[in-house]
Amino acid sequence: MAKTKVGVLISGRGTNLQSLIAATAAPDYPVEIALVISNRPRASGLKYAEMAAIKHTVIDHNAFPDRESFETAINALLREAKVDYVCLAGFMRILTDRFVGNWRGRLLNIHPSLLPSFKGLNVHERMIDAGVKIAGCTVHFVSTEMDAGAIIGQAAIKVLPNDNAKSLAARILKIEHRLYPTCLQAVVEGSARLSGGVVKFDAPIKAGHALLNPTTSGA
Repeated sequence: MAKTKVGVLISGRGTNLQSLIAATAAPDYPVEIALVISNRPRASGLKYAEMAAIKHTVIDHNAFPDRESFETAINALLREAKVDYVCLAGFMRILTDRFVGNWRGRLLNIHPSLLPSFKGLNVHERMIDAGVKIAGCTVHFVSTEMDAGAIIGQAAIKVLPNDNAKSLAARILKIEHRLYPTCLQAVVEGSARLSGGVVKFDAPIKAGHALLNPTTSGA
């Protein structure tokens, strides 16, 4: 079975990249990671691509005079690798409307909150300060407005009485690693589709873990 080629953009640790790589190891998972790009030369996440023998490279944003030329370089490599979808996995650069438009419906991101709440940065600290009782993460299509694209899936956990920003972030990260591969698979297989600005599922979502939608096979 021919697998769909995906490119992954990272800036740092790359733990969500690691979870996607792990998912692709399953024979029935429909994705092949064809290329990993980091905008930071010292991004530790590059080691996961290296260990998995996945083509990887650095396109340092500091080497370009503006965002447009930086993104042109990224886009050229993605096209060369013939990727069909692009996953942002801790990619800490704001993308231009042009880049987002070129990949509309094929550009995914994961955010460590239950969007549309807590967009932007310093999410875990802000959730603790706000006293929320339920936290989580969201996989969404990227739109021209930051953290505002159509939601593909979400996962949630309880905020514990003794949680701080660090402990909450660590527990959310664990469910990010389950949610991202599941949502990517749904998009690639065509069961999750954009319709009128929201994502609808053509295949029924299995009942199971109430706080993970769509559910993973192990839920």
